[in-house]
Amino acid sequence: MIKDKVVVITGASSGIGAETAKLLASRGAKVVLGARREDKLKTLADDIIATGGQAVYRVTDVVRPADNENLVQLAKDTFGGVDVMFLNAGLMPNSPLSALKVDEWNRMVDVNLKGVLNGIAAALPIFKAQQSGHFIATSSVAGLKAYPGGAVYGATKWAVRDLMEVLRMEAAQEGSHIRTATIYPAAIKTELLATITDPGAAAGMQQTYDTYEITTDRIAKVVAFAIDMPEDTNVNEITVGPTDQPW
Repeated sequence: MIKDKVVVITGASSGIGAETAKLLASRGAKVVLGARREDKLKTLADDIIATGGQAVYRVTDVVRPADNENLVQLAKDTFGGVDVMFLNAGLMPNSPLSALKVDEWNRMVDVNLKGVLNGIAAALPIFKAQQSGHFIATSSVAGLKAYPGGAVYGATKWAVRDLMEVLRMEAAQEGSHIRTATIYPAAIKTELLATITDPGAAAGMQQTYDTYEITTDRIAKVVAFAIDMPEDTNVNEITVGPTDQPW
């Protein structure tokens, strides 16, 4: 059941996060929105409320542990708890390793991996205490398949894959009834390409996306599917992308 669940979403100001927030709110979820851009968060929350949904937001940089803790606390203060933590913030400044864009490598590790860890740390004690909860993470097909130009991005997404699987296994061993789901999107129409500064990588990815991309509501429906399953059923992993994308 989605109705009345409190869902915290990082990376909520655009793309998959924003579309998922709108869909879940339309189905009766209480959404708690976190991202760095306050103007976009406010517009999204206002739109959800205007259509009869429930939403609050807080400016959140997932790299900062305290920001994640404050976002979870907002959910508790406003709606009385947390049922789902959607770990969705990410960026993809792809480049060949030989370009030595070390600052971009570190930023991807900070956001794509440490940001997920910070979100888990913020919500896991609550989930364990209440003996229920659901972690959902946005990985990527780059977390399943390697490709030139995507070494560091892919490494972070492979790491998320392992992290979420071990989280699932440990939760099952501990009998905490915590569910996990890892989503591996392929070419989805988001702002990810805007973070690529390497001209060659940008051109190649743009061509792929122009040819194959599908819209973010497709991923939102996958998130809703995972949440809507009975509490005794865990959807571990879902790979989703354009029908005609061949990899």
